[in-house]
Amino acid sequence: MANPARIAAAQMTSINDVSANFATCSRLVKEAVTAGAKLLCFPENFSYVGAKTGDSLKIAEPLDGPIMNKYCSLARESNIWLSLGGFQEKGSDDAHLSNTHVLIDDAGNIRSTYRKMHMFDVDVPGGAVYKESSFTEAGKELVAVDSPFGCLGLTVCYDLRFPELYQQLRFKHDAQVLLVPAAFTKVTGEAHWEILLRARAIETQCYVIAASQAGKHSEERESYGASLIIDPWGTVIGRLPDRLSTGIIVAEIDFLLIDSVRSKMPISEHRKPIGFWR
Repeated sequence: MANPARIAAAQMTSINDVSANFATCSRLVKEAVTAGAKLLCFPENFSYVGAKTGDSLKIAEPLDGPIMNKYCSLARESNIWLSLGGFQEKGSDDAHLSNTHVLIDDAGNIRSTYRKMHMFDVDVPGGAVYKESSFTEAGKELVAVDSPFGCLGLTVCYDLRFPELYQQLRFKHDAQVLLVPAAFTKVTGEAHWEILLRARAIETQCYVIAASQAGKHSEERESYGASLIIDPWGTVIGRLPDRLSTGIIVAEIDFLLIDSVRSKMPISEHRKPIGFWR
């Protein structure tokens, strides 16, 4: 692994137009390559956001379908790794899909996939009612994968509220960088987005890369934005100047900093087994 490793996170406002979203992603890839980034992380639902609940089922495809093939080609032609969070992967029947985080290498190969575990079934205070489980199959397996940017822990959006997932990625799977593609609602984002991300970074001593959807996708849906990159000490090292803008943020993964934080505060050695508290 090169140290430091230059990475980027994208922010965008996806709509119910696969081609338009791909054009936006292509432009952001060019920006990332120009900035010297070797990995670009996209938000949840990067390729499509339906105007109405359930619209995603209409465009859901297998991982070897034409939509993902275009992103594999984009990675290969641009010589960059892509983290594609929240792809609408066709499920086991026509009534379901998987919310799948896909990691593609710079040769255009799918290196790993993670299917979102935690379903967003929430009545947002002052906002809309969401029932993700009504059309989405929950994943069952944690995923951490070695890469030129360290050991990457793959998650998606609502997973962020379940710290035990991130604890497992760090202490059982040796993750160094946690990827959190998201489309947080405006209400929940204002209240909890940054503090949850910084908490995950601090308690795992990992970098956190949080690429987010931003702004109004349709009359029924709006995302909070505020894409962030956070270091293992919990310091925000990358933030777009405008919470709702489309663009990228660039930062460097410093593996020596990870080692330093972990050696000076060796929480991996101090952790007690769950049975200790019983």
